[in-house]
Amino acid sequence: MLAKTHDNLHREVQWHCLPQGVLLNMNTLIIKVDEQKLKPEELESAAQLLREGGLVAFPTETVYGLGANALDASAARKIYEAKGRPSDNPLIVHISEVSDIEILARDIPEKAYELAKVFWPGPLTIILKKKDCVPYGTTGGLDTVAIRLPANLIARSLIAGSGVFVAAPSANISGKPSPTKAEHVIKDMSGKIDMIIDGGMATLGLESTIIDLSGNVPVILRPGCITKAMMENVIGPVEVDPVILSKNPDPSLAPKAPGMKYRHYAPEGKLTIYEGDTTRVIDAINHKAKEKLDSGKCVGIIATDETKALYQYGTVKTIGSRKDENSIAAGLYAILREFDELHMEYIYTESFADNSLGHAIMNRLLKAAGYRIVKME
Repeated sequence: MLAKTHDNLHREVQWHCLPQGVLLNMNTLIIKVDEQKLKPEELESAAQLLREGGLVAFPTETVYGLGANALDASAARKIYEAKGRPSDNPLIVHISEVSDIEILARDIPEKAYELAKVFWPGPLTIILKKKDCVPYGTTGGLDTVAIRLPANLIARSLIAGSGVFVAAPSANISGKPSPTKAEHVIKDMSGKIDMIIDGGMATLGLESTIIDLSGNVPVILRPGCITKAMMENVIGPVEVDPVILSKNPDPSLAPKAPGMKYRHYAPEGKLTIYEGDTTRVIDAINHKAKEKLDSGKCVGIIATDETKALYQYGTVKTIGSRKDENSIAAGLYAILREFDELHMEYIYTESFADNSLGHAIMNRLLKAAGYRIVKME
């Protein structure tokens, strides 16, 4: 344990007494942990911070999360402040045991247990009616609570060891690409939070699927790696909220899930999606890229393994192979952050099939582009 109280943690930790694997960065502690060789005591200082109302960024299998005690409204408020996150954007509460949902939620339908049996631990968030113990400061003012049991062993061990439920949105500045590496979190959060746990790269790269079970019909509010078809195989018919792939989102919408209302995942450069016949898309992107380069602008192009060699202008990076949607999902946020590092002013990308995991990929791309899409008829 590094220190006994949250208030004196940073004052007591000095360079000469830091344990191996611990760094101090602008008053934010950084510890490196190997998920495959995890020892619970390695996370005790982080667990202590959570118990005392502090902020700890940690890895999950989806993206890195920024955690605080979910039942402490003042701790949850710190998350919003650190991220610059709108206060009506609800947080997801992370648990370490399936039975924990009975502490947080009421009127739990059988379908919640059926989904949990198949997909927990894993990248699925379930929305249920909240109990009074869950503050509105965590739920964005809603009478529902979003709950997830992550698969990442570091995350689960941290939650269990802290003895609190952990509210944790992605550990990035609100609106920017979500972090899939500790370096991304360090860039966005150093000096704003108490600790960052470096547990390596997030394997999935996209946030969890969110399904709302608080009403009469199950509704997907955010697509992810757990697809509609996968859930329907377990609980029967599932609807998809039309907002998910809307080209004109309603600004008056009260978001029931993270990412429904606000622009998210956006790089610093102006991102545009090109959709349609592959040959015409490539030609159009090449033409636009040359036009911008000729005017002195920095241009980035998001290609796939199959098309990378066909682009003639700008900085071209491959996001993965169309034969492997998982590779595209895993690489999306990292490639957007790479273009930020390169100060790209304009970024052009191909679109992806709106089915299976491609549904989730396009959902993120549309938000990152501010719904800017060019259709090649």
